Amino acid sequence: MSDRWLTPMDAIFLYGETREVMMHVASLLIFTPPKDARPDFLRSLLDELRGSREIYPPWNLRLRTPEFLANPLHSWVEEPDIDIDYHVRRSALPAPGDERELGTLVSRLHSHAMDFHHPLWEVHLIEGLEGGRFAMYFKVHHSLVDGFTGSRILARSLSNDPDDRTRPMFFSIPPPEGAGSPADSGDDAIAAFRAGFQKQLESARQVGRELRDIVTGHKPHGVTPYEAPMSILNGRVSRNRRFATQQYQLERVKTLARRAGCTLNDLVLALSSASLRRFLMELGALPADPLIAMIPVNVRPKDDPGGGNAVGSILASLATHIADPVERLKVIRESACQAKEQLHGMSREAIIQFSALQMLPFAFQHVTGMSGRMRPPFNVVISNVAGPKETLYFRGARLDACYPVSIPTHGQAINITCQSYAGTLNFGFTGCRDTLPRMQRVAVYTGEALNELEQAVG
Repeated sequence: MSDRWLTPMDAIFLYGETREVMMHVASLLIFTPPKDARPDFLRSLLDELRGSREIYPPWNLRLRTPEFLANPLHSWVEEPDIDIDYHVRRSALPAPGDERELGTLVSRLHSHAMDFHHPLWEVHLIEGLEGGRFAMYFKVHHSLVDGFTGSRILARSLSNDPDDRTRPMFFSIPPPEGAGSPADSGDDAIAAFRAGFQKQLESARQVGRELRDIVTGHKPHGVTPYEAPMSILNGRVSRNRRFATQQYQLERVKTLARRAGCTLNDLVLALSSASLRRFLMELGALPADPLIAMIPVNVRPKDDPGGGNAVGSILASLATHIADPVERLKVIRESACQAKEQLHGMSREAIIQFSALQMLPFAFQHVTGMSGRMRPPFNVVISNVAGPKETLYFRGARLDACYPVSIPTHGQAINITCQSYAGTLNFGFTGCRDTLPRMQRVAVYTGEALNELEQAVG
């Protein structure tokens, strides 16, 4: 089997790996067991998962050079002998097993770096959650999959039928056709390289034209890197993580968005803005200038099977200098619209190139070790991922919530990611526990911001 070469975007997540900055992401899934579950339900589930012998790509791929993460020619190689006991683990919560205890355990699990000598994923089954529930913490390195692919994996691994109890786990499902293949060789490889080079060259021309239009005023200028103020959100981080969650009914948030004349994404930014504004005001650390958010943008077509990383990005103001919640939302909406207008008419490759140009200051700071020591290109990453719309089940257990767990880095001490699922909107707040004291308050304040906006909009 030939090597599978990493894309430049995939490799960036390996180059960025340090002792304090760990480039893995995760999902926290909370389940209610079926009514007919036996007392040993979770033990039986664990034995079944550990008994799996068919492991398909990308879950059987490991780095060819795990000791050399700075390798400019990284590739994946298939591991013929997977140690499934290493990848599938079991944990238990101390009584009473509430959300706080679960958050503490997930914070600790997320603080541990991955072993690059193995395929870069782990599954932790967590028992002892109050109400007889259990959780699954699924951890994977960002060089292996992006958020879009992770969402697709979730949809393929679970079932919308509570009586379907035979569906295999994600690592035992063959990848869909077109999800990626080993590198070509010979004439095919040369032809593929020429075609790819020609496409990138045309994309570079397109990006040049778009930049010209922005500079000359034919397109909205939008927010540019280094408009972001200095903030305690942008200090250096340790390896210790803190994780907090919030869940809201999706229809409630959509109704508010309709009344306010904005999109769901605009409202996610507004709730995050209000929460961060209050959090920083309480610490006496709110900058006079507005915080700037970097917002990842999925650029895959609807029928794309996923795999690797394919995301663009935009920058938008969070208007944290404005006290009035309605006026703040208006400015956020206008800023986000301007940013999206910059990408209008670009091809997928051009959007990725344009986004890479915007991210150059961030990459430069990270490579030179200046992240967290100088003015940041943006203050916070805020993502909104569309998840499954139907209620899903795993071995008859109902999935109640799905929370994203993301990556704090030097210069970006908190990450806010939310995912919709079965009529709910699930926020995951991942931060550095040493840089940001009492970070869990950011999660709580989004709920109070939602109440405030509902009252203000009327």
